[in-house]
Amino acid sequence: MVWAAGNLDADVMFIGEGPGFHEDQQGVPFVGAAGQLLDRLLGEVGLDRSTIAIVNVVKCRPPGNRDPLPDEIEACRPYLEAQLEYMRPEVIVTLGNFATRFIIRQQIGITKARGQRFAYRGATVIPTFHPAAALRGGRFGGISPIDAIRQDLFVVRSCLDEAYARRPAAPAPADETSSEQLGLF
Repeated sequence: MVWAAGNLDADVMFIGEGPGFHEDQQGVPFVGAAGQLLDRLLGEVGLDRSTIAIVNVVKCRPPGNRDPLPDEIEACRPYLEAQLEYMRPEVIVTLGNFATRFIIRQQIGITKARGQRFAYRGATVIPTFHPAAALRGGRFGGISPIDAIRQDLFVVRSCLDEAYARRPAAPAPADETSSEQLGLF
């Protein structure tokens, strides 16, 4: 079972489809070629695994690395929903069709969904291509998947910055003077 990686208290959660061969072997999501690409693209916007959470819709590798079946997705639903409830991210990045459809609960393809923002439990959802699609190449809507992911990650960074700006400022550190020294007691 491949549960999660990164910072489970992070403000941003990336949701993929399911573990592949390398993820299954190591028990960590996104450690293969797609994960290495994701790490590189995250670095371009000032993020890394220590500042995000990474999970998958299904927690076990489907046989033959095939797409997860509807009953497998449903069997894993409570686990992902528990992760979302526990982590309560400000931003959710869905990687590919399965994660996007799971979160926004619409039968929409990633090519149509990416570039839009959706809401889910108070979080901003930003769908983008799965990094594995970027490794396969091609073009979608006149843009390469890697350039689309890059654009979407800049939107993620912007959403995080907006969320941080809305938060109240932390209180100033208390003065080292005790209440006794001030004559209050």
